[in-house]
Amino acid sequence: MIRPAPQTSIAIVATAVLFLAGGLPGDGMRLSPAYAAGTSEGAAAVVKEPDGYRMDEYRAPVPATLQGGTVIDTAEAKRLHDEGVPFVDVLPRAPKPKGLPEGTVWRPKPRDDIPGSVWLVDTGYGELAPVMERYLLDGLANLTGGDKTKPVVLYCQRDCWMSWNAAKRAIAHGYTAIHWYPDGTDGWAEAGYPLERAEPKQRPDE
Repeated sequence: MIRPAPQTSIAIVATAVLFLAGGLPGDGMRLSPAYAAGTSEGAAAVVKEPDGYRMDEYRAPVPATLQGGTVIDTAEAKRLHDEGVPFVDVLPRAPKPKGLPEGTVWRPKPRDDIPGSVWLVDTGYGELAPVMERYLLDGLANLTGGDKTKPVVLYCQRDCWMSWNAAKRAIAHGYTAIHWYPDGTDGWAEAGYPLERAEPKQRPDE
């Protein structure tokens, strides 16, 4: 069992709590037709993609583009879902604090997901510990059978840089059919589609 240093756990908890509280496409960028037509529910087209990963203020307007990936709206997400394309949620959730007094009841905040999703929790930070990056990549490999050309949809919530980061990281590791759904569970629920109570796939450091 791999355990993070105490200060790392504190930083993860603090960042997760803060998160939960609150350009034109160039070469290699792809938009679904509806998204390109400006019909997305929550896109903020004025936000430019950073050169690297987003490192802070993860709950903020996101770009309308993803270099090397395809940005999709709710209609396209539903189509892909109906086709059986794997969906990955990367929403963070504060882990159980270490050293709680015996008998303390820990109730993490519940999460309702797009049905059938795999929740790879805490994998959307701008910087990941090697063990968490492996957790993300192993999860993607399991879903695709190791075929990096197979489509995968990554999401979080609306205005969630976590999903943008995770999608960008997957592309950096050779995945060629990454679909980023920036409206996430917010757009899905607003369209009247069902959500289901979810639990994250166990972190390797738990």
